[in-house]
Amino acid sequence: MSTTRALSVRGLAKRFGALVVAQEIDLDLAPGARVALIGPNGAGKTTFVNLLTGFLEPDRGRIELWGQSLQGLRPEQRVRRGLVRTHQINQLLADNTARDNLAIAIAERDRHAWRLFRFGRQWDRCCEEAQQRLEEMETAAAADRRVSELPYGEQRLLEIAIALSLRPRVLLLDEPAAGVPSHETEVIHQALDRLPADIAILIIEHDMGVVFRFAHEIVVLAQGRVLARGSPAAISADPRVRAVYLGKSPV
Repeated sequence: MSTTRALSVRGLAKRFGALVVAQEIDLDLAPGARVALIGPNGAGKTTFVNLLTGFLEPDRGRIELWGQSLQGLRPEQRVRRGLVRTHQINQLLADNTARDNLAIAIAERDRHAWRLFRFGRQWDRCCEEAQQRLEEMETAAAADRRVSELPYGEQRLLEIAIALSLRPRVLLLDEPAAGVPSHETEVIHQALDRLPADIAILIIEHDMGVVFRFAHEIVVLAQGRVLARGSPAAISADPRVRAVYLGKSPV
């Protein structure tokens, strides 16, 4: 299979007893791709991401990252290969500062026992990189604030910053705008616009404003299978998609 594909999925299938949650899913992401995965609740979107990232094992199918099989690799091994995700519900350490959350992730990335060297030079380097990441996300002012004190939009930005600190080659964003108040969604839009152009990104999102602004291609899941794929304009006009997800009126 050509290594020009950042991510390649073929025939991915999964069922829990009689419940089929993934039906022969095929998906390719080119380098630098901006693809959205949408579908109604229960369509299998989060299950698909869990299959990609190793939190679930498929019954059959193949997943390749830059031409290399991910079969049998644990989630943390896939992260080290460059397949990184954010979570629909954030995984942040609420009692730690924004900078410390990032520095801990960087220390884990570099396989440092951060609890043992927290006051040493290695920790200082992690904190310096963390500060740089916060500046890139334009949230440096929040560096010394505890996560629990941050507006939810800033918490989502911090999660994206942590994901970027893990040096992804393919980034899976699981509902980055979920729970963000409408008056804060513009900061999410702006952050997505600033993501590095060389990273292939698959965004799973219910907010169609985010989807249609960000994605160059949209893949629609329904009942665990790919219903449609195409440009935002084509998906908006597709009567099948409008019937099962987008509603009767044009987007």
